[in-house]
Amino acid sequence: MTEPQQGFAIGVDLGTSNTVAVLRWPDGRTRPLLVDGAPIMPSGVYVDEYGRLHVGRDAARMAGLDPSRFEPNPKRRIDEPTVLLGDREIATVDLLAAILAAVARAAVEAVGFLPTAVLTYPAAWGSRRRDILATAARRAGWPPVMLVPEPVAAARYFADVLRRPVPVGSALAVFDFGGGTLDIAVVRNDNGRFSVVGAGGIEDLGGLDVDAALVEHLGLVIGETAPDTWTALQNPATTSQRRDRRLFWDDVRGAKEMLSRTTVAPITVPGRDQAIHLTREELDKVIEPLIRRAVWETGAVIQQAGLRGDQLAGLFLVGGSSRLPLAARLLHADLGIAPTVLEQPELPVAEGALAELAPVGGGFGAAPGQYQTESLSPSSAMPVSGQPPAPAAPVSPGFGGVTAAHSTPPAGFGSVAAAPSRPPAGFGGSPAAPGSPTATYPMSAAQVIPPGQTQSAPPTVPAPPAHARQSRTGLLVGVAAAVVVLAVLAAGGYFFFFRDRDTVVDFKTLTNVGSLDLGDPNKIDDLVTATLGDRTYVGWMADKKFQVVAYNLADRAKAWGPSTIEGDNSTWQLYANPGGVIVTGTGALSGGTAVLLNASNGKQLRKELFNTQDRLYFLGDVWVQYSNQDKTTKAFGWNGDPKWERKDNEKSSSIVLPIHSSDGHGAGDFSGAPTDRDLKARKNLLSIDGDDKIRLIDAANGNKVIRTWNDIGDSSSTYFAQDGKLFVWGSSTKFKVQVYDLTKESEPTQIYSAVDDKRKIVDLTPCGQDRICILDSAEYDGSDTVARAISVTDRKELWHADAKGTKLLVQVGKQLLATTTSGTPASVLFDENGKQVLRNEDTKLLGVRVTNGSLLLFDKAPSTIAANLALVGVTAATGEPIALGTLQNTIGSSCSWNATYIACVSSGKLQVWQYTS
Repeated sequence: MTEPQQGFAIGVDLGTSNTVAVLRWPDGRTRPLLVDGAPIMPSGVYVDEYGRLHVGRDAARMAGLDPSRFEPNPKRRIDEPTVLLGDREIATVDLLAAILAAVARAAVEAVGFLPTAVLTYPAAWGSRRRDILATAARRAGWPPVMLVPEPVAAARYFADVLRRPVPVGSALAVFDFGGGTLDIAVVRNDNGRFSVVGAGGIEDLGGLDVDAALVEHLGLVIGETAPDTWTALQNPATTSQRRDRRLFWDDVRGAKEMLSRTTVAPITVPGRDQAIHLTREELDKVIEPLIRRAVWETGAVIQQAGLRGDQLAGLFLVGGSSRLPLAARLLHADLGIAPTVLEQPELPVAEGALAELAPVGGGFGAAPGQYQTESLSPSSAMPVSGQPPAPAAPVSPGFGGVTAAHSTPPAGFGSVAAAPSRPPAGFGGSPAAPGSPTATYPMSAAQVIPPGQTQSAPPTVPAPPAHARQSRTGLLVGVAAAVVVLAVLAAGGYFFFFRDRDTVVDFKTLTNVGSLDLGDPNKIDDLVTATLGDRTYVGWMADKKFQVVAYNLADRAKAWGPSTIEGDNSTWQLYANPGGVIVTGTGALSGGTAVLLNASNGKQLRKELFNTQDRLYFLGDVWVQYSNQDKTTKAFGWNGDPKWERKDNEKSSSIVLPIHSSDGHGAGDFSGAPTDRDLKARKNLLSIDGDDKIRLIDAANGNKVIRTWNDIGDSSSTYFAQDGKLFVWGSSTKFKVQVYDLTKESEPTQIYSAVDDKRKIVDLTPCGQDRICILDSAEYDGSDTVARAISVTDRKELWHADAKGTKLLVQVGKQLLATTTSGTPASVLFDENGKQVLRNEDTKLLGVRVTNGSLLLFDKAPSTIAANLALVGVTAATGEPIALGTLQNTIGSSCSWNATYIACVSSGKLQVWQYTS
């Protein structure tokens, strides 16, 4: 091997929409690798009639012949074993291999051989996804490669290339807004090596979702004057119509990118002579809910990393979608820190990865990072440590050829459209012209900090309240399960598996009383449990399927299962109700699913399409699904039979929400939502409609209106109904709280307004007879949060007290718990007069309700990463604690509990601990 070959290297960032590679010469110079004459290659793949795979711009052009043979975003299909393109079923790993083979050929053309390589991957990817990427590289003909987390590579670029200071011990936030996902990470400088100390993101939020929101917005315009044209674009039935659809989406995407530089952009509509125009103002209005969702997630990840805002060395925006002006503007406004953005934000990850492969020069971090790396061998991708892989030998021109074998499509597979039709805005690109890699973003909110200076860091931002409340911005209502009171005889003792909900629990040291093996911990994912009475339901993802098992707490044995649910979803939830168990899966490109299981035997009774924007409500006789895509509310019996459906008002989408009964009694989940509600009391629903009316709907007949009120809310208002009252408040400063009496048709009453112009409501909950309690704050980090009790009848504040660091209110009998579900744990427990009753050391823990008289405190926020969780039991009236012990190596986010047991997943097993005498 010659010395020049040893000094060459290549970094590759295979993205959802685009793939980028950067070459490095032995003297340290770098430049983007040109593929088909451009530095950024579209990641699309097309299979022709002979089974040959075409990638990049060639694939996009050939998609005009038959869009069903084109997959524009293979990376988004990584959890699917195969993808149907035309009449051929192609292995997803081969689609990725085709992209990497094109990059390899371009590299050979540039330097005469394939250099030592490093590939990047999202920090949240598990070993299974990394193995697929490694296998794709091997099939493409690559020699052994190193795999590096994308945020680590971005941090290297920030520190080594931009020369921005990241002192030892400090951290950088990386906001990676790509075509398919939003990935957020906090990366810390550990003595010259970067490590990820906090990671999160939103798998169904990216440039594709922005495009989908714009397409839906434009569809309203087109549908008014040319309904047939819009129908054909929305649901193409022929090859020509599919081609028109793809061209229309491409034009919308181009207009979006043009609006980062101009104030208006034309869009050609197939079949129409005149173009329509999209303005910057329209763009911002349509995508603002999506960007605000991204901002919330960013603040939450920073806080979950246990950092204060002033500890951040910067906020670095990468990924093509971060070019949107509104993203930098809102991040700056809401987080208080000016982001660093580049003219070509697609490039930093690929170039930064090279610094991890081998050091060049004397820049920051002169040694490669000692995180887990992976080396590709001919048989498998195995972890290695320390040294980068050996340089590659020259590659013959014919390497990396990938040909799809013809196979019969499985039943149920449909054609793959040229562009996914993602849910529109409610919650939630092509390369820019080459330019200086350190050019500032063309917005005052974003700036590149001069060398030697540090940015002011943003305060951490609380995640949106997780209560079952609904705002017009599309906040997903988290609706808790219901439970029945059940007492049984078991094993020589009388145990109340779900004790009297008003009982003070007699806590004792934790005892492990049962377990159920779920499989290899390295091969199961998306772990959730739900405890209802004397039974715990556990769900997990394995072998591309979600499985549910029922476990009896009485005899510590499996009751039924596994019940298997098909679906390539990335996020799963489990809701246990007296009438049945509902499982939801979201995140799949083809759409999510909601499944009703029979609680007695696990049999599937109903299956419905269900997406991230959809909402579920559970009542005594029916369960209700609101479909955001269809703008329809549907009700089903607990036997699975359809009962009724109701369309939204034509003017705007509706908000549907249940009316809760007093809930401050039995166990609640981490969000504070009760898991033992008596659903029999739920007979009606409220619908806040687009015609500025609020309607009380009979849940037995969704088209029967009981009462109607004028709606005083606006686009930012939040609604919550309980015990015959509907509370409405705004999310902005100068807030006010108003209440409707649901027993009669009358105007609402204002019961409270902000004490100053800067404070916002963080959370609100009824907290006793004729009383509501709120948390409000002027600072995003919660450093000035205050809890207040307000009399509904007298319309005055009864008391207020400090609740610093908290973001969530939970009623615990006559007491009020203020706590937080993420970041640094904090809890305050108030009696009915506003006196704090917890010990000082217990205020640093996270609280949940067990009964009306007792609560549990965790020493860590719930996480999908295994950890040791210390538990403390507390008597609510006095704050008296008792240390219960530690749950070893436990997935905190999987835990559920009743008044006797807590069930969590640990080391591949469902583990059940008892904590009462």
